[in-house]
Amino acid sequence: MAKKEKKQEVPAEETVETPETQETAPETPEVPEVNPWEEKYNAEHDSFLRLAADYDNFRKRTIKEKEASYGNGKADAIEKILPIYDNLERAMNQACTDEAYKKGVEMTMNELLKIFGNLGVEIFGQVGEEFNPEFHNAVMHTEDESLGENVISQVFLKGFKLGDKVVRFAMVQVAN
Repeated sequence: MAKKEKKQEVPAEETVETPETQETAPETPEVPEVNPWEEKYNAEHDSFLRLAADYDNFRKRTIKEKEASYGNGKADAIEKILPIYDNLERAMNQACTDEAYKKGVEMTMNELLKIFGNLGVEIFGQVGEEFNPEFHNAVMHTEDESLGENVISQVFLKGFKLGDKVVRFAMVQVAN
């Protein structure tokens, strides 16, 4: 017996979709699935990195402040000692008949200068130097043709510098 084959019915008219007849469905970008645990991990990781950066900045700032406060304290201490230097310098410039007394003042001054040298203090403000407003304070002006313009003609108080910081400006008289 022959099996009857069942024929499929094909519709007489097939509809072919053309660009005009296609319905345009709004395309939605495919959003990858995000694991909530991954989101939480990323947020915690970002928070940790920010905290580590904040701590590093705090550490660096604290080191700078510590170094600056040490330098400022050293400069303040030197500033308090400067009147002693000034008085010793005046005593050395005075005429004295007692040689032992004069030798004692010189020894004291030499010791003070050695201490200043060990601390890194520089003394500036000499006659003949060029006037620099960053280091010198001109309190007088004189006309002297033998000296050039903006040349220090007299020093009233010497200046002191600790590294790049001026502890005391030199008080000077400037020529021309």
